[in-house]
Amino acid sequence: MSYPIKIVAYSHSLFGQEHVFSRSSMSSQPQLDSSQGRLLSLDVLRGFDMFWIVFGEVAVWSLAEHTDWRIFEWMFAELTHPEWHGFTFYDLVFPLFMFIAGVSFPFSMASRLDRGESLKDMQWHILRRGLILILLGLLRKQKGLLTLNFAAINYTSVLGRIGIAYVCGTLIAMHTSWRGRIGWSVGLLLGYWAAIEWVPVPVYGAGDLEPGHTLACYLDNALLPGKGFAKHCSSEGILGTFTATVNVLAGVMAGEWLRRAKNTDVQKAVGLLVAGIVAWGVGKLWGEVLPINKYLWTSSFAMLTIGWSLLLLGLFYLVVDVWKVRRGMLFFVVIGVNPLVIYMADGFVDFHGIAEVVLGDDIGKLHPVLADCSGCVLGWLILYYLYRKKIFWRV
Repeated sequence: MSYPIKIVAYSHSLFGQEHVFSRSSMSSQPQLDSSQGRLLSLDVLRGFDMFWIVFGEVAVWSLAEHTDWRIFEWMFAELTHPEWHGFTFYDLVFPLFMFIAGVSFPFSMASRLDRGESLKDMQWHILRRGLILILLGLLRKQKGLLTLNFAAINYTSVLGRIGIAYVCGTLIAMHTSWRGRIGWSVGLLLGYWAAIEWVPVPVYGAGDLEPGHTLACYLDNALLPGKGFAKHCSSEGILGTFTATVNVLAGVMAGEWLRRAKNTDVQKAVGLLVAGIVAWGVGKLWGEVLPINKYLWTSSFAMLTIGWSLLLLGLFYLVVDVWKVRRGMLFFVVIGVNPLVIYMADGFVDFHGIAEVVLGDDIGKLHPVLADCSGCVLGWLILYYLYRKKIFWRV
């Protein structure tokens, strides 16, 4: 059976390196290089993205609260989701991670092909990943799940959306060429647009995009078990999964582009940047007729975030892997190779409370910003310890 992913000796996974809480045979000293076929820029970009989820929001909020610098007030506004329609930087964090997962896929699957794994084994591996992510998403978001109070559970989650879209996007990519992937992407985006605009919703009719009036919200409340959504639709609901799959597919195609041996590294970076500008422009223009909305994950939102994701990947690839800039990158690499650890821990562990216990009365002597960020520092130090010991967790 033919397979569109070509074999190369690269290895990446959905959540970083190919380890399952195992220790690498590499030296215990931190090294930042792109040897052994690794894309260091992908680890840096993944770490940059995760930073804003678990660390950046707290740091920027504290800086805006305790300083009079206008730039931090602007940054904090960008780290707040719009109430409904619109777009801020914080809206990019989620779809960027899905895009990165797609970029990792060709490298991971090529490595598995190189080891002689069958198509059936790889398909099962993808499905298993998706199921584990859905379960982890439920555990992180719904602590009530452990009390078995299933009627009060909101069954959607960030990790669940990533898991489902990753399975759909990668299975499509495994069995299609570039033309097929583009065809699927166009079909999903246009199909969503047609559905959200033309399929009537009881009471509200068709094309009503006010909060709670949309087809997406109706489907979530009608079909999802447990707790529904009275006002806003969940950004991890049913209908938006179709367009979110396109974010993953775009990442897969970007990963394939980076593996093209006949292009120079500079050509690869420029190609990503040009594609990013085009996708961003399509998203902005589309947003004039179909509002850009994270909660609905509209087609225009998908295209806009794909554009930004391509631009960031191209920039990080150019700086880190082409120009070989390494200074300061360790900070993000430490986060990027273990994102699942810190994301899950952030949902269950009170790092700030632990930092207060460790520092004791001395925490009151710190600048308020340092005191607020003490938990973030502790979390990063734990990740750094795991990095030094070469301990990584993936699914």
